[in-house]
Amino acid sequence: MTKKIDARGLACPQPVVLTKNALEEIEEGIVEVMVDNEPASENVSRLARNSRCNVEITKE
Repeated sequence: MTKKIDARGLACPQPVVLTKNALEEIEEGIVEVMVDNEPASENVSRLARNSRCNVEITKE
Protein backbone atom coordinates (compact mmCIF):
# COMPACT_ATOMS: atom_id res chain seq x y z
CA MET A 1 0.00 0.00 0.00
CA THR A 2 1.23 3.50 -0.82
CA LYS A 3 -0.18 6.59 0.86
CA LYS A 4 0.67 9.94 -0.72
CA ILE A 5 0.67 13.24 1.15
CA ASP A 6 0.97 16.54 -0.67
CA ALA A 7 2.18 18.95 2.00
CA ARG A 8 3.60 21.52 -0.40
CA GLY A 9 2.83 25.03 0.73
CA LEU A 10 2.23 23.96 4.33
CA ALA A 11 4.35 25.27 7.18
CA CYS A 12 5.63 23.11 10.01
CA PRO A 13 4.30 21.39 11.96
CA GLN A 14 1.52 20.55 9.48
CA PRO A 15 3.62 18.24 7.21
CA VAL A 16 4.89 16.39 10.29
CA VAL A 17 1.39 15.96 11.72
CA LEU A 18 0.06 14.66 8.39
CA THR A 19 2.98 12.25 8.12
CA LYS A 20 2.57 11.04 11.70
CA ASN A 21 -1.12 10.36 11.10
CA ALA A 22 -0.35 8.47 7.88
CA LEU A 23 2.30 6.33 9.58
CA GLU A 24 -0.18 5.45 12.32
CA GLU A 25 -2.87 4.53 9.77
CA ILE A 26 -0.86 2.03 7.75
CA GLU A 27 0.65 -1.12 9.17
CA GLU A 28 2.88 -1.81 6.19
CA GLY A 29 3.66 0.06 3.01
CA ILE A 30 5.00 3.35 1.78
CA VAL A 31 4.15 6.87 2.85
CA GLU A 32 5.25 9.35 0.18
CA VAL A 33 5.37 12.94 1.41
CA MET A 34 5.87 15.91 -0.90
CA VAL A 35 7.13 19.13 0.70
CA ASP A 36 8.58 22.28 -0.81
CA ASN A 37 10.84 23.60 1.92
CA GLU A 38 13.95 22.31 3.66
CA PRO A 39 12.73 22.59 7.29
CA ALA A 40 9.68 20.45 6.47
CA SER A 41 11.88 17.91 4.69
CA GLU A 42 14.23 17.69 7.68
CA ASN A 43 11.39 17.43 10.21
CA VAL A 44 9.47 14.78 8.27
CA SER A 45 12.68 12.79 7.77
CA ARG A 46 13.48 13.00 11.48
CA LEU A 47 9.98 11.79 12.38
CA ALA A 48 10.26 8.84 10.01
CA ARG A 49 13.70 7.83 11.27
CA ASN A 50 12.54 8.11 14.89
CA SER A 51 9.61 5.86 13.94
CA ARG A 52 12.13 3.32 12.63
CA CYS A 53 11.10 3.83 9.01
CA ASN A 54 13.41 3.88 6.01
CA VAL A 55 13.80 7.34 4.51
CA GLU A 56 14.52 8.19 0.90
CA ILE A 57 14.74 11.84 -0.15
CA THR A 58 14.34 12.87 -3.77
CA LYS A 59 14.77 16.51 -4.74
CA GLU A 60 13.20 17.85 -7.91
